[in-house]
Amino acid sequence: MNTKQRILDEALTLFSEKGFANVFVGEIAERVGIKAPSLYKHYKGKQAIFDAIIEEMHHRFLEQARLLRIRGDNPEQDAEVYGSLPEDRLVRLGLDLFGYELHDDYTRRCRKMLTIEQFHNQDLASAYMSHYVDDPLLYHGALLGTAAGKGVLRAEDVKVMALQFYAPFYLMLTVCDRDPGREAEATGILEKHIRLFNKLYGRSV
Repeated sequence: MNTKQRILDEALTLFSEKGFANVFVGEIAERVGIKAPSLYKHYKGKQAIFDAIIEEMHHRFLEQARLLRIRGDNPEQDAEVYGSLPEDRLVRLGLDLFGYELHDDYTRRCRKMLTIEQFHNQDLASAYMSHYVDDPLLYHGALLGTAAGKGVLRAEDVKVMALQFYAPFYLMLTVCDRDPGREAEATGILEKHIRLFNKLYGRSV
């Protein structure tokens, strides 16, 4: 891990433990084992570090998505993949993405940081809403709309469809963050949810 990556990793740990406002650049530098002036050679300040952390979280998600043979940021292309998958593989894909969000350490720490700080910092509140609400709903709306246009799903209000599909994943993620012992229950619910969604909207299999 190079110095820039170590700065992000240590800053993320501190932000998730103490809160963004309560961490200072000198403290991050100390955790990395460098002086503050050396840190400024890599990042202009704390906000730049935060922005890089969010960008890294997004990059990691896209890498994971591609390992699962979807794009993750191109709903039109992903609709082709979803439309060709048997239901069992679609269920596995959904549960694998849920498992990644729940267990990836970097993503988990980011979520903790944003969850805590959304009530204290408007920029972090916006980042939380973007990553966990607005962007997923836009992505799933476009994906489901494309699938409906191709006859894979019955055409309905795609905004409502996106909310119906995504909301249980978000809810189960928050449940498991607070009570990890409920993960098996959550994955069981999500599997039933995916299968019922397909049944309700007439997905071709």
